[in-house]
Amino acid sequence: MNADLLHVCLNVADVDASVAWYVEQLGFEETWGFESGETANRYVADQAGIELQLSETEGVTPTDDGDRWDHLAVGVEDVDRAFDEIENHGVVQKPADNDAAGARTAFIEDPDGHVVELVQPLD
Repeated sequence: MNADLLHVCLNVADVDASVAWYVEQLGFEETWGFESGETANRYVADQAGIELQLSETEGVTPTDDGDRWDHLAVGVEDVDRAFDEIENHGVVQKPADNDAAGARTAFIEDPDGHVVELVQPLD
């Protein structure tokens, strides 16, 4: 199976300020976003198209390294097949459609407990 790096998700205290910093200071481009409950997700991309997902949850201020890092996302052809085939070290979320993000996703853990999101577009 082959996977492509799509994005890294960072938890932030102020998504507007974070987007502005990546755009103004690093020349990234804001690409898209969506809200899920009390969490606002906005994406910025570098010139190669690799994205950062900046995620702000109302009332939560990330303070520790474990709070600021969220997950690494990789694109796969078939989330369900990848979920079944990959030797994971913990299941965070089984495959499910995320209509707001336009993707079928699953979340697993790598050998060190880092969360890896498997992403397949819904279209």
